[in-house]
Amino acid sequence: MDFDFSPELTALQESVRRLAQDKIKPRAREIDTTSEYPQDIFDAFRDADLLGLCLPTELGGSGAGILGLTIAIEEVAKYSNSAALMLLLTRLPAGPVLIAGNDEQKRRYLPGIATGEVRAAFGLSEPQAGSDVVGMRTKAVPDPDTAGDSEPGWILTGTKCWMSGVREADWYTVFAKTGDPASRKHDSITAFIVERKWDGVSVGRTDHKMGVRGVDTGELLLDNVRVPAENVIGEVGGFRLAMLGLNAMRPIVAARGIGLAEGALMYATEYVKQREAFGGVIADFQGIQWEIAKVAVDIEAARLLTYRSAWLADQGKFTKEYVPFLSMAKYFATELAVRASGLAVQLLGAAGYMEDHPTELWYRDARQLTIVEGTSQVQLGLIARGVLGHDLWWD
Repeated sequence: MDFDFSPELTALQESVRRLAQDKIKPRAREIDTTSEYPQDIFDAFRDADLLGLCLPTELGGSGAGILGLTIAIEEVAKYSNSAALMLLLTRLPAGPVLIAGNDEQKRRYLPGIATGEVRAAFGLSEPQAGSDVVGMRTKAVPDPDTAGDSEPGWILTGTKCWMSGVREADWYTVFAKTGDPASRKHDSITAFIVERKWDGVSVGRTDHKMGVRGVDTGELLLDNVRVPAENVIGEVGGFRLAMLGLNAMRPIVAARGIGLAEGALMYATEYVKQREAFGGVIADFQGIQWEIAKVAVDIEAARLLTYRSAWLADQGKFTKEYVPFLSMAKYFATELAVRASGLAVQLLGAAGYMEDHPTELWYRDARQLTIVEGTSQVQLGLIARGVLGHDLWWD
């Protein structure tokens, strides 16, 4: 059992750490304040060849895999979860295509992600269907104009919401009901690649968020959008693809939590070492030391869970039997982000509540992580199901 990174991953970690310190740290507050998409950060990621970390080399990526992207996001999230989300979006919408897409789809839609020429977004949630994914109402019906074709096209109608990067995206992975819209059967849902330029595709309202403000979140409106048969990802009725895609993303979301926790604890620790009080500094108090120690332990535990889950995902082990391990990482690391950012605010006291320090920014950003791509409660349910079904067992 080797806990060391390969030389290539160590070099990646070091280079992204420098980039984060030089480019992202100075911009973090401005990104949050203006809520403007940080194109300069995207360009820096592109120039550093970080947009294709999860893509294989034959598709223009670097082949660093989910572990490589996890390592990179951890470094970036120490300063900005908006910037970390930009990197996450190089994998989330591409995931279903990588898992089940055909060669033509991969060649057509993925190399541009690595070069930064195109961006993508992921459409699963709807106003009445967040965690209850099968409650979605976006429907896909056969296109009558292609009825005579061996594989007919589809017409999509509906609204997707809470889509990160919806305004910047050139194409979307969209899930829709190809069966009875009222059906709750998994085989009634199918994945499609939808291009932004097509008739009937538009962006609706964008949301005003508590945190992670630099990357927009909003609605994708689909009004009788004609989608050719060749843009169906996998099989018609392949809802399982949505779950596989999300399962593989657990360590990547967890990395956002770990990085945020690390950044918050490091900042607060330096503060209490300098903040004078009661004839000494705050760091002299045992009560303060214990709180720092507890979060430090949790950070290392979260790292081990997350790196293991990334290792599993890179081997294609994101099917049912591995779900508890993947969900553990997402649950523990994102809940840790909330605890660590809360502690950082408390250690700084009144100062921590003010915009003079980044602690209140971390505190706001952390709350998103326990909700997106499967809430903490959903993760706990998946973990419990794994124990009950003996997918996670110790005997």
